[in-house]
Amino acid sequence: MEAKKIIANRVAKEFKDGDFINLGIGLPTLVANYIPKEIKINLHSENGFAGLWDKAEENDIDENMIDAGRNYVKLKAGGVFFDSVSSFEIIRGGHIDITVLGALEVDEEASLASWTIPGKFVPGMGGSMDLVSGVKKVIVAMQHTAKGAPKILERCTLPLTGKSVIDMLITELGVFEYVDGKLHLTELMGNTTLEEIKEQTPATYIVALK
Repeated sequence: MEAKKIIANRVAKEFKDGDFINLGIGLPTLVANYIPKEIKINLHSENGFAGLWDKAEENDIDENMIDAGRNYVKLKAGGVFFDSVSSFEIIRGGHIDITVLGALEVDEEASLASWTIPGKFVPGMGGSMDLVSGVKKVIVAMQHTAKGAPKILERCTLPLTGKSVIDMLITELGVFEYVDGKLHLTELMGNTTLEEIKEQTPATYIVALK
């Protein structure tokens, strides 16, 4: 299974009945494909709808129906639409239980850098700064490295989306949790070894496998 699918599948296991969950752009939108059918949750897309949805088929696309990652979707029965102001009132009001976000860098202090890429035009940070400050639990879902370069650092080098805001980090190699301000490795993925994690993770972390 490719890295992104491994990550998305593992993230979905963190959801429980009744959760109201925001899925950020990029990899996090894949998580919707792995939510167990027995779990009853609602998803939130910051561009203005909530409920549950499926990816739209090519022959049944409504150009007004896109998720935060610009994917065409179909909202299931019971879903609702609202304007951008209401969407961010939901976020800033602390009504969302979990947000799943991608990242360019994270660090051992639970800080997140996710919105600017050196040398490339990026239109802005979207709703990420609101999400990391307004949502009850922040899960970062990202690949462990980028073209071989580490992404879990001692300190982020890019402009921060939020400082000390991450609760859980899930990559294709392992699961990390921030406990009392310190980074803990709590789970290894598949056949990953502690040596592999060490080689690809410059950040200081505590091994606390469950």
